[in-house]
Amino acid sequence: MSEKSAQTAAVARVRSAAATPGSSVRRRRVDQGRRSELLVALEDLLLREGFTNLTVDDMARRLRCSKATLYSVASSKEQLVIALTKHFFRQATEDIEQAVGAVEDPRLRISTYLAGVGTAMSRCSPVFYADMVSYAPTADVYAANSDAAARRVRELIDSGVRAGTLRAVDGTFAGQLVALAIEGIQSGALLSPTGLSAGQAYTEMADLLLHGLNATPGSTSTPQTPAPGSPCPA
Repeated sequence: MSEKSAQTAAVARVRSAAATPGSSVRRRRVDQGRRSELLVALEDLLLREGFTNLTVDDMARRLRCSKATLYSVASSKEQLVIALTKHFFRQATEDIEQAVGAVEDPRLRISTYLAGVGTAMSRCSPVFYADMVSYAPTADVYAANSDAAARRVRELIDSGVRAGTLRAVDGTFAGQLVALAIEGIQSGALLSPTGLSAGQAYTEMADLLLHGLNATPGSTSTPQTPAPGSPCPA
């Protein structure tokens, strides 16, 4: 099945689980504080169990609230899922940037950023990740945030290069490598062969990137290849 067909099928599954046929629920007005509480509780539930096979009735029962209360957050299951996904990435970004802002060393800012990404993404269960990337609206949210992460890594690298603490590399290329690594970790492609947990994999990625970028004496020079027949240096 093509990626487009898979996402179309996912949309149909999400909609089919949205509500009981023929039901009509009046939306209830709730204050902003209650709405925020619901988003946090819904986020915990969906990050843990995914959303494709959950109906709004399931969500209301698990959160011990009425469907009308849930519909005060968003008008449909699809909109609830999208709102939750956006809320998750928005809050994660705020938390990560707050941590990065407290660090002055450009090298440690990169490792702090990647550690924050690892902490946030480790909350996503494999089933949520699979649901997210197979449902087009949430896949778009994820793609936008992956692009933003790649740009942020590039900015942090460029800042370190200007400060002289990191050697000059192609920041865009490094950022894209990080985005691909994040995708590989979340999909499990980089976990099964290595036996690493998601948290360990993010730590290893930060370590590899940081040590590969460190500006050390002689690190910016390219080793000369000995001429054929010449003795190797001691």
